[in-house]
Amino acid sequence: MAKCDEGYLCEVCGRDVEEIIDSDLYLRYILGEVPLEMLHRLPERHIRCNPALAQFIVAEDFQPVICVGPFGKGELDAEYVRQEELRVTQGWRRLQAIPSLGLTVPEYPLAVTPETHK
Repeated sequence: MAKCDEGYLCEVCGRDVEEIIDSDLYLRYILGEVPLEMLHRLPERHIRCNPALAQFIVAEDFQPVICVGPFGKGELDAEYVRQEELRVTQGWRRLQAIPSLGLTVPEYPLAVTPETHK
């Protein structure tokens, strides 16, 4: 089967990442961590399959994810955690809205402001 016929399989759990709103790759793209030209080259994951990032999503409609070990929030500086929670939650909210925004892929990323990258 051709790669394009396989869909977007999660490199962690092996299941299909069926919707963009569940995509770790597109969340990282929105956050400015993945360049546009790498979207088709990097492996895909479900957001929840990347607990090091997912733990920073703080929203009523997102069940919290706990990351254990040295990258868990409990092991990190409190101010860094606060800033990451704001940044990643903002990116996640944008990702949830993408299907209804009518944007082209290059328009997905959040604008980088001093508040988002302190």
